[in-house]
Amino acid sequence: MSALLSVSAISKFYGPRVGCRDVSFDLHAGEVLAIVGESGSGKTTLLRCLSGHLPASAGKSVYRMRDGRSVALDEMSEAERRLLMRTDWGFVHQDAREGLRMGVSAGANVGERMMAVGARHYGNIRETAVDWLKRVEVPEDRIDDSPWSYSGGMRQRLQIARNLVTSPRLVFMDEPTGGLDVSVQARLLDLIRGLVKRLDLAAIVVTHDLAVARLLSTRMMVMQQGEVIEQGLTDQVLEDPQAPYTQLLVSSVLQV
Repeated sequence: MSALLSVSAISKFYGPRVGCRDVSFDLHAGEVLAIVGESGSGKTTLLRCLSGHLPASAGKSVYRMRDGRSVALDEMSEAERRLLMRTDWGFVHQDAREGLRMGVSAGANVGERMMAVGARHYGNIRETAVDWLKRVEVPEDRIDDSPWSYSGGMRQRLQIARNLVTSPRLVFMDEPTGGLDVSVQARLLDLIRGLVKRLDLAAIVVTHDLAVARLLSTRMMVMQQGEVIEQGLTDQVLEDPQAPYTQLLVSSVLQV
């Protein structure tokens, strides 16, 4: 089967400064790609270009729709892109406040995305919201509480529920465990890994943490100064890094 997302020579320039340059890869259904590198390597810029949050300066991303059509993202109308982001795609921000409506309840956050794809029956929406809160280990009795009253880990789990309730096929994650306590990170990573596997999700995960990349991803892409310098199967890259920069990353951050 053809790739779910096919990326060809995506680049982003800010005047003379390079955000990312000539990035190409194919992502298939059920595959998890980790994009790693230190701060300023271009990984978040690339993620924002891929997810439609930032227009690329050059290159093309082609997505295979549910009906089998392959559509170039830059050729979609704004309405088509918006619908894609509410249905087939999800985006998990590092700061959950960016991905949640903080002024409405937890249940409304999940229900709002369902309503965006046509759900109207209040009882069904609430029942589904309760089910998804349980799936992400948020107590059912917190459904009517504001996200402001949630801990950082609970907000992140709520953001994940909001994204996954519409059964997307591709989820973008930007440092999904960044800024959380180590014990909270571990639980959240186990939750994400389980959901990705059970739902057969494709995902692109940006992280500076090679341990996160090892746990979540099947393939890894290493970026430095806006360019991909190495990519391959995650275990292969971590156990036998070829590029000097990757070797430095592995030796300084992760014992393999």
